[in-house]
Amino acid sequence: IFNEHDEDDASSDYGSHERLGTALQRLVPDGNIPFPDIFQTNQLLFYERFKAYQDYMLGDCKASEVKDFTAEYLEKVLEPSGWRAIWRTEIFNVLVEVVDMDCTILKAVIRLVIPFLCEMKSCELNEESMNDLLEAKEHKVPLQELYVVFDESGEFDQTALAIEHLRFFYKHIWRIWDEEDEDDDFDYFVRCVEPRLRLYYDILEDRVPSGLVAEYYTLLSQCKEKYEEFMSLRNSMPTSDSESELDNISMVEGLKMYETMEGLKRKLKIIENPLLRYVLGYRVNSGVQTTVSKGPRPAKDKVVHIVSKSMTVCQLQCLMREKLCPDFSGEEFELQFHSDPLAAVNACYEGDVVIICPGHYIVNGSFSIPDSVELEGYGLTDDVVIEKKGKGETFLDCTGDNVKISNLKFLQHDAVEGILCIRQGKTTMENCVLQCETTGVIVRSSAELFMNICDLYGAKGAGVEIYPGSTCSLIGTGIHHCKDGIVIKDFTDELYSMARITMKNNVIHNNEGYGVVLVKPASLIQIKKPKNIDLEGRKYVLYIEFLIVYKENSVLGKNVEDECDEKGTSNMEDPCELPALGNCVTDNEQFMEHDPIESNNIIKNELISTSGKKKQLQKKSLLELGITEMDDNLITEELFISIQGNLFKLNGKGSFGTFFY
Repeated sequence: IFNEHDEDDASSDYGSHERLGTALQRLVPDGNIPFPDIFQTNQLLFYERFKAYQDYMLGDCKASEVKDFTAEYLEKVLEPSGWRAIWRTEIFNVLVEVVDMDCTILKAVIRLVIPFLCEMKSCELNEESMNDLLEAKEHKVPLQELYVVFDESGEFDQTALAIEHLRFFYKHIWRIWDEEDEDDDFDYFVRCVEPRLRLYYDILEDRVPSGLVAEYYTLLSQCKEKYEEFMSLRNSMPTSDSESELDNISMVEGLKMYETMEGLKRKLKIIENPLLRYVLGYRVNSGVQTTVSKGPRPAKDKVVHIVSKSMTVCQLQCLMREKLCPDFSGEEFELQFHSDPLAAVNACYEGDVVIICPGHYIVNGSFSIPDSVELEGYGLTDDVVIEKKGKGETFLDCTGDNVKISNLKFLQHDAVEGILCIRQGKTTMENCVLQCETTGVIVRSSAELFMNICDLYGAKGAGVEIYPGSTCSLIGTGIHHCKDGIVIKDFTDELYSMARITMKNNVIHNNEGYGVVLVKPASLIQIKKPKNIDLEGRKYVLYIEFLIVYKENSVLGKNVEDECDEKGTSNMEDPCELPALGNCVTDNEQFMEHDPIESNNIIKNELISTSGKKKQLQKKSLLELGITEMDDNLITEELFISIQGNLFKLNGKGSFGTFFY
């Protein structure tokens, strides 16, 4: 239930709730035609739309009841006649007057306003041809295409708002496949409207990385296209019960389309769900990386870049005596001086070194490091601070073969992505402090991170995100005051092994959730129940299941339920039912912080178990591709995990948890 307390808590994220119900402003239409002003309705706050859909328009309706509820809402709030509007299409804009309503089909009955005002975009229409067009349409046009003309009396404010809510709903919330959703028995607002509305405003306010936004809209377009293909095939199939070869081929094609469409819809739900969007992240590079490796400097010399806002002779003598002479006297290095650390990094070639002197440096961009360079703070870590200002994506983006960062403190504010992302290559961090805001450190597939004696805190997501196929070594590092300490990810549809992880003598404490979370697909232990699909007017049963898992368990001579019981990884009453999205964390309360040694062993055993299952899945995938002779080294290196001496304490949900998706 949405109450005042919830509204107060959330209003800071999506606009002040005190502004709800404010008078609508006027908007001057674009173009050369002198159309009258219209109501400004496209700048509504999140909770204005939220309350309208929840309290008035949709309530607790099912997806199949949306049109009926919407029609009932419109009948109550729309003025039935006597108001003017601009009818907007892709071809023309024309001034009309509404004379009646047909809310059951979401249309208004209109007539042209005299004098005739019309703006053409791609064709020539006069008053006579426009009347002919209206005659063909029986003078009925969709309400979403009407923009109410401004009236100071306030009489038509609710009409303008209601049409805006209708227009926004069918443009940004409604999906053409929603009516056929198998979860139609559940509250449509809670299941679909709220998460999609929140995602829209998160994107609008730059809360979602650009890469994820692009991926979401690509998936949305693909799903719509696949749904239209599926519906076209289904409608073209004969209604007879003939078992011709053509019918069988069409049936197979239909089932393949359905599987593809369901996979796309599932990915969309993951991005729309705020929890899963944060926990699972995404598997594409966010944004386009414009920086490419420069390679060695053409003159084959190496440069030491000195960064300092100002420097006295005494400081320069100390720097020469303590750093430059001992470390760089054996080779010919050129010295270059900078006042901005970002400019120094951008000037680097392969093998260069950047030494940053004590000071508080504020940068308005991101560090992109495509070459093997070294960044080193000269002095105590807390004395060499680099702070990021302004909205942006990853603070440090490393793709070089061998990047080294040491003795630096990084501060991140108002961010969209994590503070450090290793996309490829090897990055070593020593004696660094990372004050985060979103996700902390992200280690992508095939990348390597070695973090020694560092301190990481403040992430609203995970302190460290480890992707499959990566290598991550955390030694003597503190991870605290994050949502979760470490998130280890696994995806069955990737040909990557489990990450190779070393965790020694770390202190993981005071995190809101778990110290360590393993994110893995429920398909490793569960099979979904059959779904009914209506093709050519008949009921066909299609098992949307993970066939490889089924074959694997059959070969091993055990069923899925037995495996669930043996491993103890699921506490659900029905072991064959997939957990609902957003409710997939198994809370291992018995493994709390009071016994760190036992917690280390639990994490290690769970990772080894998951790695073994995944390795068998990969082998079977290659077998299905016709590869009969396989070398284990071609699939994955032998998993070596060293997890020992770590201290877990005061983590909100415990030392270790598993998140099934």
